[in-house]
Amino acid sequence: MKNYWRELLLLLIVLISFVGMMLPEPIRQSLAYHNFADQWSWLGIPNFLNVASNLPFLFVGIVGQILCRRNRPAEAPWSWTIFFLGVTVVALGSGYYHWSPSSGTLVWDRLPMTIGFMGLFIGILTEHVSERLEKTLLIPALLLGFASVMYWDYADDLRFYAWIQLIPLLTIPVVLLLFPGRYTHQRYLIYALVFYLLAKYFEAYDAEIYAFTKQVIGGHSIKHVSAAVGSFFIYVMLRRRLPR
Repeated sequence: MKNYWRELLLLLIVLISFVGMMLPEPIRQSLAYHNFADQWSWLGIPNFLNVASNLPFLFVGIVGQILCRRNRPAEAPWSWTIFFLGVTVVALGSGYYHWSPSSGTLVWDRLPMTIGFMGLFIGILTEHVSERLEKTLLIPALLLGFASVMYWDYADDLRFYAWIQLIPLLTIPVVLLLFPGRYTHQRYLIYALVFYLLAKYFEAYDAEIYAFTKQVIGGHSIKHVSAAVGSFFIYVMLRRRLPR
């Protein structure tokens, strides 16, 4: 057991975070969430900037898939491919949601996000912890992500879905700290996490940022760009890195 204390720590983080997330009362989806500050329409497109700001996801997703096809990663090839597939579909799902915001269309925004989260999560675990983890965990992780969105849609309870978003943020720094990486340029993972956290900040202060910019752009549109920049750092890492 002494030889596997790092793996046990990761497992404890996963289990304790899940229990801690599911113990409180259910978290309902507020209908006010769909009322974004910037509702400017242009060229017949409602909520134009919130829709158009998803285009960076499409760019990152496509170039990432091309990279994975031309230079297939030696480890976790399916995880990285699925990560970029999720990023690509986020552009479509999020664009569809922001065209007509509602809880029904929000499902198609959140489903591809779980694909991206789980692809990234399993890719990093495979490359740092064990090369066998992709074969063991990738499909169950994707099913968990799918189930979290379906559970929210059915029960109007965001706890499970929130945990799916939280678990990579909790475990990736621990993995980078405790498990030596087999590739260079791992700092780009930290950059990606920073831009994702910034994206959550911009999302939380959507209306305040819209007011601060004199109603030029809302925080939610900036959130999309920030999250896409974070995804682009993953692409740069995979493109530039070399085996240690």
